[in-house]
Amino acid sequence: MQLPSRLSYTALALYLLAIPLAAQPLATEAPSFASASKLQLRWELATSSAGTQTPGRGASARLILTNHDSRPLPAQDWSLYFNCVCSMVTGAVPGKLALEHVAGELFRFRPAPGFAGLAPGATLNVEYSYPGKVVNLSRAPMGPYLVYDAAPAVGVRIGDYRAMPIAVKPAVTPEDTYRRNAGADPLPPSAVPPVLPTPLQLEKGPGQLVLRGRPTVSAAAPLSGEAALANALFPAGLPAGGPPLRLSVGTVAGQASPEAYTLAIRADSGISIVGNSAAGVFYGLQTLRDLMPLPGATSMALPEVAITDAPRFGYRGFQLDVARNFLGKQAVFKWLDLMARYKLNTMHFHLTDDEGWRLEIDGLPELTSIGAVRGHSDRPGLRLEPAYGSGPDPRDTNGSGFYTRADYIEILRYAAARHIDVIPEIEMPGHARAAVQAMAARYHRLQAAGSKDAAKYLLNDFQDRSVYSSAQFYSDNVMNPGLDSTYAFIDHVVTRVAALYKAAGVRLRTIHVGGDELADGAWEKSPASLARMRKEGLANIADLWDYFYDRVDTILRHQGLYASGWEELAARSTMLNGKRKLIPNPRFTQRGFRAYVWNNTTGAEDFANRLGNAGYDLILSPVTSMYMDQSYNANPDEPGVNWGGYIELDTVYDFMPLDMLKNLAPDARIGKDGLTDYGRAHVRGIEANLFSETVLEPARMDYLVMPRLLAVAERAWAPDPAWATEPDSARSAALHRAAWSGFVNALGQRVLPRLDLEHAGVDYRIAPPGLLVEGDRVLVNHVLPGITLRYTADGSTPTTASPPVTGPIAEHGVIQVAAFDRNGRRGLVARVDRP
Repeated sequence: MQLPSRLSYTALALYLLAIPLAAQPLATEAPSFASASKLQLRWELATSSAGTQTPGRGASARLILTNHDSRPLPAQDWSLYFNCVCSMVTGAVPGKLALEHVAGELFRFRPAPGFAGLAPGATLNVEYSYPGKVVNLSRAPMGPYLVYDAAPAVGVRIGDYRAMPIAVKPAVTPEDTYRRNAGADPLPPSAVPPVLPTPLQLEKGPGQLVLRGRPTVSAAAPLSGEAALANALFPAGLPAGGPPLRLSVGTVAGQASPEAYTLAIRADSGISIVGNSAAGVFYGLQTLRDLMPLPGATSMALPEVAITDAPRFGYRGFQLDVARNFLGKQAVFKWLDLMARYKLNTMHFHLTDDEGWRLEIDGLPELTSIGAVRGHSDRPGLRLEPAYGSGPDPRDTNGSGFYTRADYIEILRYAAARHIDVIPEIEMPGHARAAVQAMAARYHRLQAAGSKDAAKYLLNDFQDRSVYSSAQFYSDNVMNPGLDSTYAFIDHVVTRVAALYKAAGVRLRTIHVGGDELADGAWEKSPASLARMRKEGLANIADLWDYFYDRVDTILRHQGLYASGWEELAARSTMLNGKRKLIPNPRFTQRGFRAYVWNNTTGAEDFANRLGNAGYDLILSPVTSMYMDQSYNANPDEPGVNWGGYIELDTVYDFMPLDMLKNLAPDARIGKDGLTDYGRAHVRGIEANLFSETVLEPARMDYLVMPRLLAVAERAWAPDPAWATEPDSARSAALHRAAWSGFVNALGQRVLPRLDLEHAGVDYRIAPPGLLVEGDRVLVNHVLPGITLRYTADGSTPTTASPPVTGPIAEHGVIQVAAFDRNGRRGLVARVDRP
């Protein structure tokens, strides 16, 4: 078997090759019946509007199945499997079929008694319902495949499947977009801020440093990596003998941060960068990159400047989820490079979840031989079920893959060379199904071999009769805190992970130990958990939670680490007036726990503030502004999910870390706690999160993350802008307009074009233009002033050959306008009709 280059991981390849043929999905189906490769499947929203709900059922949808084979789809004995990221109404559906929930987000249709089959050339419409609204394609079925009962181990993808566009009136019209874009002004190049993220102090000089040759870099040996970066910044075609470029570690006056630096560019003396540490020098070089002319410029000149700079927060993070859909090592390197370019210094590596365990752990091969592999199987314990459209084939590189120990060490060293810390996340006690399933398989394998150590790392109580459903609809995804083997497993994993950092020569300070979304009902009917509660004198499940994390904390401390986790790690579930309420957990406030606060949805807007005021160190990653997997807006053609809201570029830009209630309506702030001075001191940083449920290709990730990540970088590095602290509302609005104009002009005229011209391989989102019909003309604008806009008036889609927009469009017809990057890549098209 030849694995794609994206997944060249020897250990996984050897494992898959070693699976007995009887256990692999074979390229064989029931010979008398229609082949999945010759079936056509279409999904469409059946309701007249994405916002319309059928009373008692929610939105309606249909699957349209057409048989293009010469053989029939039989009346019985087959299943059509697929994934869906939201719940559906299961049971009998019209047409004598039944919709069944299999596990997690895996569903299937089965023929019910009376189904007549599907003859060659015939079409079947399958109607079903969602309990809630469907507003975009993220809730359409993913990865459908067919299984015949006669060959239950064989799953074959449907050969021709498409989710059809949701044809409704846009929730955000071109007029809406125009008015939103009008909050910024186009700026001439001379008025565009020269550096992003915004530095603390920048003084422009009167002249320029003209580069007629490559600068001569001088640096002490400990700065060899920075010297290499400095040399790489300049075009290879420049001759030698340019001005001096001096790199040094020294003292940046008035700045205590080790990441502080000064950058001086002078026509008469060249370039000098001094950092409080090598990291400071590195960030000074990133600023120098930002000041350089765009690739291809006719003149290589740098402006004279004197910059003193330091970050606002010591933690500036990006969470990369490779558990839901896997990313190969080279893709990780790409995002580390982008993080470094924009001065982000922490990659929160979401390595494990229900749907995948992505790191090789010495001594526990099942974690990757089972927990890192998704695909169809007719028996439990062989691999994980398909998820997020990964389909039936265990060789699919979205569903299957992991980093070998050597891979991970290479990632750690690559990140360290860019002054990025990598914080591994090992999800527990919930979101742990991949580990639970793997350790159960290990138990059964060793038990069959007569081993006395079979249960050494077991994570689930086989007698557990607890009834629960997780956020992803699993009922078997939690580690059991009543088992000593659970803690043996955690200790083993933590020890091996710490050893990887030691082998890489990289310091590990903390492990993120999950803690989020433990489903109500978990552990309640587990004999092992109930026995533990009796033994330890624990009154309720909340006490058992505390007991679990007390032991986890002890394991981490033994390795010299502190505990990080989602906000639930620092929360205590209690009751208030008969309703469940989360409060800061008083038990762990002095343990040094670091809480990543994600939930600021309605009712929880101030929970981060309450945790900080109680003494917990905080990383702020609120879903309403920092989740890069959320859609930009409610239009159906926008990818991403929407459970936490919609996040446009200005939503991220307007996030105020130390005043998270600032953008709430006045009545919504009533009764909410703000941050005290004590609480403010506990905000250690902010983080953008990308969960990868809908990320099936690199371009989708680029689209969702960029350019929103640039606004995250601005908020993490730069101090509060003047508009955020100005008490006068009119003055604040004027300051906001000026600052926002500077930011988006910098993106549109310099930052994103640099990525284009460097061919960095970043397919960032090119937003649709705004269009406004005013009298006898169409006004056009864009969120990124300076980007190229082209139009047509005959209803055709604009191309790079279409005329540019140079002002209002006076033509009549079907006006379509799109923006293009410097390489000719087109963004979403906006349209207005002018008869």
